[in-house]
This record gives sequence, structure tokens and C-alpha cells, in this order.
Amino acid sequence: MKILKLDHNLAQLVAAGKKHSTWRIFDDKDLRVGDEVELVDKVDPDDKTTWKIIGIGVINRVVEARVGDITDSEALGATGPELLSTFQKHYGPEVNVQTAVKIITFDFTPLQGGGAVFEHSVEPSPTKEQLHELKLYGDGGSRGNPGPSASGFILLDMQDKVLLDEGIYLGITTNNQAEYLSLKYGLEEALKRGARIVHVHMDSLLVVNQMKGIFKVKNRDLWAVHQTIKDILPKFEKVTFTHVPREFNKLADAAVNRTLDVELGITR
Repeated sequence: MKILKLDHNLAQLVAAGKKHSTWRIFDDKDLRVGDEVELVDKVDPDDKTTWKIIGIGVINRVVEARVGDITDSEALGATGPELLSTFQKHYGPEVNVQTAVKIITFDFTPLQGGGAVFEHSVEPSPTKEQLHELKLYGDGGSRGNPGPSASGFILLDMQDKVLLDEGIYLGITTNNQAEYLSLKYGLEEALKRGARIVHVHMDSLLVVNQMKGIFKVKNRDLWAVHQTIKDILPKFEKVTFTHVPREFNKLADAAVNRTLDVELGITR
């Protein structure tokens, strides 16, 4: 079952029957009409042990539109410039009137006896065979460019089982620096886990082509991290670099935005 995590204030309104909707700009779960979702109250977003399941939602309507086209009845309590400002607060100044957003409404069934502890799944320890060859998806983002930034990286085995989903807050950097650091941190983690072959996938054409030697590194701010990564590469038997569209890098993108939201005190 898919999981939909709500900030504490929204979760309380849902539990009280006063709210039956939410919205997503980066919908990494591909939510659709008819989906059953486990609704989780992130009581303290920084402490997962406080999170609890409040009930089950069955999605009955999904409206996808550009931010500038959302009607008053769909705006979830805000309209026009106020709505755009709300989205920019959550997702950064890159959001504009052309950005696509999903408005999701659902029928809610509360758990009997109140909320239940939200169990975080723990994957069994990977075998040495699984660790020998891994996939690495990396992404980075800066809200402001330069501005508050984070790197996200995902390690998967060759059967696409997620072994690590990690986001790291960087402070004030540029988008390109955050992209490069996601690669650095991801390779360092793969090395710690004993991987000998790593297949890197990123949606940054700049980083991929610079690591392949197709593009020169002209930005002085990237020289140091680029050289650090080049020094790491010989420690593996093989590292490949593949450019992928952003829609194929949703997990790493979600790790970036999740990390920034927590650091900036943004709840959803």
C-alpha cells in the first residue's frame, strides 16, 4: 500500500473529518484515483519514532493543473499570488505559474482506537554478491541557486532493491555544487559497502559529461569536488555514468526536497 505522509496540522484536520485533500508538486508515488493510501501523521518531522498511522484514504479525485490555472474551488484555502507564494515557500522560488501540481482528494477511514505506530521497513542486510555491483542515483538542489541546498543519493542492488536512501543538507551552495556532492557522497558510501562496480545515473547532463571528459570543468567552484571524485574512481573496478531524464530520478529528487523541507522547517 502507498503511504501518504502529512504534516501534523493537516493530519489533525483529516482525523477530525475537516479536511479530505492535500497537494503534491513532486509526486514520486504516482498517486491515482482508486489508490488506497496509508495516511501517516508526522507528529515531529525530525523524529520518525513519533510518526503514526491515523487511517486509510481512498483517492476519489486527482486534479492536475498548472499552478496559474487552479480555480478557487481547487485552491485548498489560497488563490492567485497567495497560492503561488505558498508553493514557493514549500518547494523553492523555481516554482512558477507554469509548474504542474496535483490536488488529491480522498475518502478517509480512521483507525479504530486511534493512531498506530508507523513501522519503518528495514531491508535485510545485503549479501556480498549484492554489494559487488550497485546502481547509484544522485541529485542535488538549491533553493535560490545559490541558496539552501541538499544532495540526495540512492543506492540500489542490480535487482533495483533500495539499499540506501539518503539526503544531506549542505548549507548555502549552488545547484551544480549540490549535484556534484551527491555523486561524491554516493560513491563514498558505495565504497564503504564494498562495491567494486558502480553504475551512476544522474539527470545533470553537466555532471555526467564532465565526469566522462566530454565537457571541461570551467567553473572554479567545481574544481575541488570534481578532483575529489576523480581521486575516488580508481578505488573501484569500474564506474559508469549515464544521463537520465528527471522523471527517472524521482527517488534522489525526493531525498533532496525531503532534506530541505526538514532543515527549513517546512511541513506538508
